Amino acid sequence: MDRRKFVIGAGAVLATAPQALWALNESRASSLINSLVTDINRVIASGKGESAMYRDFERIFQRYSDTSYIAAYALGADGRRASSAQKRAFSQAFQGYISRKYGKRFREFIGGKLEVTGVKKVKKWYEVSTIAYLKGQSPFEVTFLVSDRSGRDLFFNMFIEGVNLLLTERTEIGSILDSKRGDIDALIAELHRLS
Repeated sequence: MDRRKFVIGAGAVLATAPQALWALNESRASSLINSLVTDINRVIASGKGESAMYRDFERIFQRYSDTSYIAAYALGADGRRASSAQKRAFSQAFQGYISRKYGKRFREFIGGKLEVTGVKKVKKWYEVSTIAYLKGQSPFEVTFLVSDRSGRDLFFNMFIEGVNLLLTERTEIGSILDSKRGDIDALIAELHRLS
């Protein structure tokens, strides 16, 4: 009887253990951004041409960011009237657009580097601070917000010198959509053109 209780108790512990063992923590958030920074620095130092670098930055963005969340946030309330096919098409177009846009920013880091300086818990996510060192410029902060809400450790927002990626992109996407008179398909086509 005691052995049976032990097996049942152990089973209950193991059933709940994955959430406890795999929950996002400071170490994992820092590790994710360290890997991201390593990959960005590798592309910066590669000496590749511009289009090859943008492809690499898009792969990095896919690997480390919660692209679905960022795209949905950028589309905002207009996402409620979009069809499932439009949401998928927008997410894909947005990914290319944002990778190219922020890839241009990261290209400015050639000859410089990003370095993780700290991590702290904020509500249900972690804030990972990095310092960007660029040739001929004063160092500045790049901050990543990391969450595991998608089932994976991913960053869902980024601040470059205090500029909020999510809010900036929601404003930009809203502006493009306004210029297309609210036509989501035209917005998607425009993002493909921009990316």
